[in-house]
Amino acid sequence: MAATVAAAGLDRLLFGGLGVLFGIGYLVVCFQLAVRVRFADLLAAPISGPIAFAVALLLLGPVASAGVTAQVVALATGLALRAGWLFSGTGLAAVIVLARFVAQKRIHRAR
Repeated sequence: MAATVAAAGLDRLLFGGLGVLFGIGYLVVCFQLAVRVRFADLLAAPISGPIAFAVALLLLGPVASAGVTAQVVALATGLALRAGWLFSGTGLAAVIVLARFVAQKRIHRAR
């Protein structure tokens, strides 16, 4: 989560908003999550990425006015506008996790 928020913060600091740097950072984080997670925690990898994405949007996304309703609308808008990045990162993590699961099962059957 810290890496996703850091990528969002860097993007906002350098470019004034959440754009391509945030998206690429999110893809890198999703890849690292899927590759480095323990086998027992494989299902957590595709789920953790989108949660970190949403938290980064809540913390660093643009909000038009104060209040809970404005935060919810800003979060929904941010998720909708960045759906390509969100689905790409989540899909990447899911494919890697599935490949690791199948490979581990094949190794286990071969023993």
